[in-house]
Amino acid sequence: MKAIDVQKPRCHSRAWTLWLRWLAGILAAGIVIVVSAGLWLLVDLPVPDDLTAYTSAPTSKIYDRQGRLLYEMLPPYTGLHTPVPLEAIPLPLRQATLAVEDASFYRHPGFDLRGILRALWQNLRHGEVVMGGSTIPQQLARILLLSPSERTQQTLARKFREVVLAVRLTRRYTKDEILTFYLNEVYYGNMAYGVEAAAHALFGKSVRDLDLAECALLAGLPQAPALYNPLEDLAAAQARQAVVLQRMVAEGYLTPDEAALAREEPLYFAATPFNIRAPHFVMYVRGQLERELGRERLEAGGLRIITTLDGALNEAVRDVLRQHLQRLATCAGRPENCPPGGYHVQNGAVVALDPQTGEILALVGSPDYFDARIAGAVNAALALRQPGSSIKPLAYAAAFEQGMLTPASLLFDVRTAFPTREGLPYVPQNYDALFRGPVRAREALAASYNVPAVQVMERIGVNSLTALARRLGMTSLERADLGLAAVLGGGEVRLLEETAAYAAFANGGARVTPLAILRVEDAEGRVLVSNASGRGPQVLDPRVAFLITDILSDDLARAPTFGVGSVLELSRPAAVKTGTTTDFRDNWTVGYTPDLAVGVWVGNADGAPMVNVSGVSGAGPIWHDVMELALQGRPPQSFEPPEGLVRVEVCALSGQLPGPDCPQRVTEWFLAGTAPQTVCELHQRVGDRVVVRYPPEAQAWAREQGLEYAAADVPGASTAAAIPLRLLRPDAGAVYRYDPAVAPTSQRIAVSAEAAAPLHEVTLWVDAAPLAVFDAPPYTAYWTLAPGPHRFTVSGVTPEGTLVAGDVITVTVE
Repeated sequence: MKAIDVQKPRCHSRAWTLWLRWLAGILAAGIVIVVSAGLWLLVDLPVPDDLTAYTSAPTSKIYDRQGRLLYEMLPPYTGLHTPVPLEAIPLPLRQATLAVEDASFYRHPGFDLRGILRALWQNLRHGEVVMGGSTIPQQLARILLLSPSERTQQTLARKFREVVLAVRLTRRYTKDEILTFYLNEVYYGNMAYGVEAAAHALFGKSVRDLDLAECALLAGLPQAPALYNPLEDLAAAQARQAVVLQRMVAEGYLTPDEAALAREEPLYFAATPFNIRAPHFVMYVRGQLERELGRERLEAGGLRIITTLDGALNEAVRDVLRQHLQRLATCAGRPENCPPGGYHVQNGAVVALDPQTGEILALVGSPDYFDARIAGAVNAALALRQPGSSIKPLAYAAAFEQGMLTPASLLFDVRTAFPTREGLPYVPQNYDALFRGPVRAREALAASYNVPAVQVMERIGVNSLTALARRLGMTSLERADLGLAAVLGGGEVRLLEETAAYAAFANGGARVTPLAILRVEDAEGRVLVSNASGRGPQVLDPRVAFLITDILSDDLARAPTFGVGSVLELSRPAAVKTGTTTDFRDNWTVGYTPDLAVGVWVGNADGAPMVNVSGVSGAGPIWHDVMELALQGRPPQSFEPPEGLVRVEVCALSGQLPGPDCPQRVTEWFLAGTAPQTVCELHQRVGDRVVVRYPPEAQAWAREQGLEYAAADVPGASTAAAIPLRLLRPDAGAVYRYDPAVAPTSQRIAVSAEAAAPLHEVTLWVDAAPLAVFDAPPYTAYWTLAPGPHRFTVSGVTPEGTLVAGDVITVTVE
C-alpha cells in the first residue's frame, strides 16, 4: 500500500510539470508575438527630435467648370502659418484650448488612459468611431509625425503608434513646448494653421489682441473647422463657443458670470487677402470636401477638384453687385430722392443656379471678401436672414396643393385682426399702408399684399408652410415659435436654400440640392467623387409649380404694386418675387427662367437697417442685370403648362364664372376639377346700372372707400329676398384633399355665411352639429378637414324670434 501511495503523487507531479511547460511555452510565444507586433508597429516610427523638420504635403487644386484655377490649397505649415511664442498667446486662449481639448494635459504622460477607455466604450456602444479620446500630444503626433494616409485610418494600430509617439514627445519636450507646437500647428479653418494665422484670417488682428469671446470661439474650431466655420455658419460656431465657455467654467478658469458676458459679446470678422478667386465659393467647396473626405485626406494633397462654378460669370456677377451697391451708397441716379445720409446699405449676396441640375454657376457672398469694414468674409449667401415676402409663394403653393385655394379665389385685403397664441391681435399692414379690398389670389401674390397672405397662412397653418419648405430643401424654418407672421418673413432662411426652392418651381416641382462639386480626382487620376446632378425627387405637383410660376411671371398682376415694365420685367419670360423686412433690414429678389434661377440679398452684415431700400429698389435691379447678363446669347424659353390644367374665363373681381353684368373678364388657370361652378355674385344690376355687392368681410373697407352697396339697401336685389341667409364658403360640391402627414390643425377651411338683413343669431352647422354661433357679422369660422362627405347648413333667428333656414351644401374630403 505504501508503494501505491508513493506512486500516485509522482504521476500527478509529472502531469502538472508537463502542463506548466505547455503554459510557459504558450506565454512565451504570446510574449514573443506581442513584442514582435509591437516592434513591427514601432519599427518605422519617426524620432521626434526636431518637429520642424517634417515637410508639408503636396497641394490640391480647385478649378471652375471651364478648368480655370480658382485656388491652390496650401498644405499645412507652408501657407497661412505664423508661429508665435507661448507668451504671445493670450492666457484665455490657452485655457480654453486645454478645457475643450485636454483638461488633464499637465498631469498625464502623453496619453489619458481614462479618456482612451471612455472613447473605446463610446465607440463600441455606437458601433463606429464617435469619440477620439486624443490628448494634445497625441493630436500633435498625428498632425506632424504620422503620414497623411495613416492619419485618416481609424485603427487600433494607428492609435497605438500615436500613443507611443505622444509619450516620446512628452519625454522629449516640456508640456509648455508641446502646447506651443500645438497652438502653432493645428488647423482652424479658412486656410489658417496656428493661432496667429487664424486670428488674422478671422478677426484681422494678431492673436495677442484677441478678447475672451474671440479666444473661446477660436479654441472650439480645431475639432471640426468646416462645421464650426463662423464665416459660413455663425450659429454653429457660437454654439461651439458656448460649449468651450462651459468647459472653462467647469475647469475653474471662468466664473459663470464671466462666461455669460463672453457669450453676449458681439463678434466682428475680417479676412486677410491671399491668392484666391471666388473666395466665398472656394471656402464653401472646401468645407464640403472636409465633410465628405476628411480634412486629413484633403491636406494629403494631389487632388484635382472640378467645380460647377462659371468663373467668368461669377466675376461679372460680383461686379454687378458692387456697381449697384455703389449706386445706393452714392444715391447715383436718384439724387432728388436720396435720404439725408444716404441709403445706409453696404452689403449684398448673389446666387445663380441651374434649376434643372442644381449646379451653382455663381456664388458671391459679399461685394469684397477682404473688406473688414463690411464683414466681407462672412458668406451672406449662407447666412440666416429674414426673407420678407419672398417666402409667400410657398404658402400659396401649399394652399393650391391642398385644394384650399385657386388663383381665382377671392381674398380680402382689408384691415384684419388675427388671433394669436399670446392672446394679442396680429394686425398686418401692407408696404404702403393701403388696402385694396377684395382681390383674387393671383393679384394678392403677384402684387405682394400682406393681409391676404396671412389669410392664406391662417387657412393652411404654419406646419403646412414649414413642411413644404422642408420638402423643397429649406432647413431653417423649424422654430416652434413661428406664427402667422412667418408668411411675411418672420422666420430665417439662407439665400442659397431659398434660391434652390424657387428653382424647384422652375423645373416643375423637383427638389434641387445646390451642387458645387462636379468631380474630384486624386494624383493618379482616380475619381474619388462624381456628382451628375443635384436634381432630386418630385416633391411638388408640377401643376402647382406652374400656377406659382404663371402668377410670378404676370407683369399685369403685380402692376398695382410695382407698375408695368419695372426692373422685375426681363426681355424674356421670367418669374420673380421680392421681399422686404421690417425696418428695411433685409431685402430680397428671387426669380427664374426655365434655365436659370437667381437670388439676391441686400442689407448690412451687422443687421443695421437700411433707409427706404426695398426689394424692388435694392435687390431688384441687381437681379435684373444678373439675369440679363447670365442669359445673354441664350434663346428665350417659355414656361410650358403640364397636363391636368384647364383655362377658364372668370370675373376679374370675384373670380367666379362671369355673369352678364361683369364688366371685366380674365382667363385663369385651374387644376382640373377646381374651376369655379358659381356665377359671379358680386356684380348685380339695379335699374340701369351695375353695383358691387361686397361680401361681409369687405363691407367695412367698402364703406371707408365710399363704395358700400349692401344687398338690403338695394331695391330689386331679388337674390337677397329669395335667400335671406346663405353660405358663402365652402363652395357647393367642392373636393378637398386630406394629407395624413400634415397635422390636422393645419388642414382647415373657412365656413362663412351672410344675411340679407340683421339677425339676432346665426349658427353654422356641419353634419347636424353646431360649428359656431354668432350674434353679429362677419359669420366666419374654420372647420378641420375629415375624410368623407360632409353637409354644411346655416340657420338664424330674427330679432322677432323667427327661425330662418339657410343654404344646404355638401363637400367631399378625399
